[in-house]
Amino acid sequence: MTSIKVREIAWGRLQAPDLDAQEEFLVNFGMTRAARTKDTLYMRGTGPSQYLHVTHLGKEPKFLGFAFYAKSEDDLKTIAKAPGASGIETLDGPGGGKRVRLTETNGYQIEVVHGIADAPPIKVDRQPINWRESLYERTGDLMRLKKGPAHVMRMGHAVMGAPDVKGTVKWFRETLGLICSDDVYAGDKNNIIGSFNRADNGNDFVDHHIFFCAMNPKAGLNHFSYEVEDMDDVFVGHEHLRSLGKYEHMWGIGRHLLGSQVYDYWADPWGRVHEHWTDSDRLNVKNGSNLLPVDIGFTSQWGAPPPEKFIHHVSP
Repeated sequence: MTSIKVREIAWGRLQAPDLDAQEEFLVNFGMTRAARTKDTLYMRGTGPSQYLHVTHLGKEPKFLGFAFYAKSEDDLKTIAKAPGASGIETLDGPGGGKRVRLTETNGYQIEVVHGIADAPPIKVDRQPINWRESLYERTGDLMRLKKGPAHVMRMGHAVMGAPDVKGTVKWFRETLGLICSDDVYAGDKNNIIGSFNRADNGNDFVDHHIFFCAMNPKAGLNHFSYEVEDMDDVFVGHEHLRSLGKYEHMWGIGRHLLGSQVYDYWADPWGRVHEHWTDSDRLNVKNGSNLLPVDIGFTSQWGAPPPEKFIHHVSP
């Protein structure tokens, strides 16, 4: 099978019947508008990526898919030869670039992209924190956090539900070169009900996972995940969204066991879940992978256990 090794995740794509409502949620979630046409909304973070989130106007809310960065244009040429691939296309979003569209085993669109120009980063002022070796980092300056949305920096990962976890993960590993960080089983060790997968960047360290797949009777999106500035940003963002009283809180705040991220989850107006996180484990190819039972694999180091509405959630 024709395959490459993607570098990292780029963005998620959704469809919504109201771009104004979608933009309002994402601004309150901590993103900034990158561009908007009559039928497409592009939202960015503070980092150099042109956009992290794309929403298309449509009658029904839908999960469309997500994108990964290729390591080179040659990789685009290689993956364009994969079965069912679209061939190399020109992207029409901010920053230009090219893509190849693929269809994963559950029917959702996966884009592999390259050549998008960087955007100027958005500067965010953060006060130093007095702890550990930096006990005197902030002297004579009182810590005063500004109220408001969190500051989304970049996209971290996408999570899907699927009836066939093994088959779905096999496609992502064989086609896009993802490698296992942790597989989670229930009962028999062959009964894989969840799989955390990271990019293979050799000796370079990467996030614990950029793609996670969990067992679900229906295929769809469980959530998109975005890194914010720091621990304070997770809590400040939580307080801001809670104070609005118009969005559903799905889970958090807590710290995962697998991946170790400090997390907080919120649903947009149509129930599509978005995560704030900070402080992921960083692994490279030498770290290998683990096989863990469900009672360990899906626990948190602190914080409430995941509610049923989150565990079983998918947005088709």
